[in-house]
This record gives sequence, structure tokens and C-alpha cells, in this order.
Amino acid sequence: MERQKFEQALIACRPALHRYCARMTGTTMDGEDVVQDVLARALVAYEEGMEFGNLQAWLFRVAHNASVDFARGRHRRDHSELSAVEELAAPGPEPAILALSFRTFQQLPELPRASVILKDVLGHSIDEIAEIVGTGPMAVKAALQRGRAALRLLAADQAEGMLLPDMSAPDRDRMETFVTMFRNGDFDGIRRMLSADVQLDLVARLKLKGREEIGSYFTRYAELTHWRFVLGAVDGRPVMLVFDARSDRFEPSHYVRLTWRRNEISAIRDSLFAGYSLDGADWLLLEDESRLGL
Repeated sequence: MERQKFEQALIACRPALHRYCARMTGTTMDGEDVVQDVLARALVAYEEGMEFGNLQAWLFRVAHNASVDFARGRHRRDHSELSAVEELAAPGPEPAILALSFRTFQQLPELPRASVILKDVLGHSIDEIAEIVGTGPMAVKAALQRGRAALRLLAADQAEGMLLPDMSAPDRDRMETFVTMFRNGDFDGIRRMLSADVQLDLVARLKLKGREEIGSYFTRYAELTHWRFVLGAVDGRPVMLVFDARSDRFEPSHYVRLTWRRNEISAIRDSLFAGYSLDGADWLLLEDESRLGL
């Protein structure tokens, strides 16, 4: 396969990979980190001459193992107590899977979590799931039943609530300043906040490094008038939420996350071209919605 066609095939798989990895790791941003790692591995394997056969199956196998390793490494709480929940769960209607938060999936053990996501979110067959997770079809069927049963109870539990970002007063001040500048079109002021080696990740589109290189990024935002900006949070992490004034739905189109080095912006992650990254993510406003002017 030619390099260009191979890269196009990777791009086509990216939304489905993210929907899987975000639910396996627990947040949209961690899911994106895993997806980027998986795609990088795929490009390295391609350059080394690997014959993939079924590229999608290969990507999901790698994504599954990477997501499991990531979640384990983050010291999530022990999920073993859910075995009792699975046994006691009564039959009932399946929950609206896509409406469940990523954190809800985190309360399932690994195999039931993977089986439910792959089957009920992404539509894989039992045999395909077995190949991805490295087990037999019977084990997948049993795990799928347990996962669905547990999700019925978890979906009915309204006590979960939103995650609030852990921000110090200085951190909040910096984010509020950034959002206000964006809202007012003060992009020159934002440029002065950038570190010399700042990195831009325009997810699923391009990566740039250096204050001069990413100048056109702000120019493009300055040219468009339909975006509205507000301080918010996604999966418990502070971000700038971006709303589309042309939309009839009150939900963000995408988000922009910053990494700070002291009082300078060292990295920008913008999901403008990865709207799928908010599917199922917990988001909330951290300032009055009147600021949006919608």
C-alpha cells in the first residue's frame, strides 16, 4: 500500500479508535494520547515493512493493549467489588450506551468494559472482539453479559455527578485571562503568553512547534466570527470550550486545552478537527453562559 493511502486509512480509523480508547482510559484526552501513540506505532511498523492484513484489527489490538496498560498505570481504584453487582443485576432495558460518561465505563473490569465498548458502541462481532482482546468467543459473550448487567445498574445511579477541575487561584486566573483574550480577539496578547518552543497539536490535522510557526493558527480564528469561547472543563480538566453560534444545540463544538510552564503557554491542544472527541465526555461551564452570546 502506498504511504498516502496508508495514512488515509489511519485517518479513517481514528474516530472509532478514539471512541474505544476514551472509554477504556476514562477521559477523552487520555484516549487521544493513546490513539496518537497507536497511530505512531502503525507508521513505524509500516516503514519497517510490516504486512498488516486487516489494518483495523491490528490497530484495535494495539489500542486495546495500550489502553489497558494506560489505565492500570494510572492506579485506578479496584473494580473487583463489581462482581457482586454483575450477579445481582436484574434484566432490564439496555442503557443508552453513547450517553454514558467515560467514567461510568471505568467502573467495569477490563474484559467486560472492552467487550461492551467494542460490541455496543462500535458494532464489532463476537469473533472480532475475541481477536482484539486475545481470548475466546465464549469468554467474550460471558463478559458482554456481565458488562451490560453492571451498566444497567450504573446508568440508573444518579449520584455520580460531574468532576470539577482541581485548579488553584493562579491557574484559574491564567485560564480566564486566556479565554477573555480569545473572546476579545486579542491574539497579539496571547502570542506574548507563548513560550518560544510552544507546541501546537491541532488534533487529527497537524502539529507545529515554535512561536513563529503557530502564528497562522490564531490568524485563522480571528477570521471566523461564529465561534464563542468560555472557560469550562472536560472530564475534570480545565479547558476553553468552543461553541458554534450557528448550531441550534447547546453543546460545545470542540475544546482547547493548555499546558503551562510557569506563566507561559508551552503547549496547545485544539480538537477543532476532532469533534468526535467530545462524544460521551463530561463537560461543564465554569463561568456564566451569558458570556457566550448565543
